[in-house]
Amino acid sequence: MRVLVAAASRHGSTTDIARAIGTALMLRMVETDVRPVEQVVRLETYDAVVLGSGIYMGRWLQPAKQFIEANTDELLKRPVWLFSSGPLGDPPKPVEEPADAARLVEATHARGHRVFAGSLDKHELGITERAMVAAVHAPEGDYRPWDDIDAWAGEIVAELVAAPV
Repeated sequence: MRVLVAAASRHGSTTDIARAIGTALMLRMVETDVRPVEQVVRLETYDAVVLGSGIYMGRWLQPAKQFIEANTDELLKRPVWLFSSGPLGDPPKPVEEPADAARLVEATHARGHRVFAGSLDKHELGITERAMVAAVHAPEGDYRPWDDIDAWAGEIVAELVAAPV
């Protein structure tokens, strides 16, 4: 079994989550490729897909949404899981699902969607992003729940083993 873990990330936090998922899958003996969505050329060689995106202004990043639109037929032929990264703080806010998550789950027939807290380093932001972060009083720091991410990867493996592709 071969799984693709792909993500759209603006500053790398979501990419780190994708890498952690990929590592967790590999440690559970699943052949895994981790790639930015922009570098995925074909899906035919994968038995399952885990796809994620950073959340900005409550929505998935365009490259991830475009990836789904361009690959819907292939995604529907295999199991898909989606993850979003973006809430900040302890507890993470906002608590709402991304505005487009339900539509993306439906479009891909995803077996699940998970929202993970993200991280924010204000020094990595451009001037417009800094203004937005200041306006919403977003807290700086790394809030990614590494144990939850690892556990979710374990759930994916268990589901793949229970119902092989």
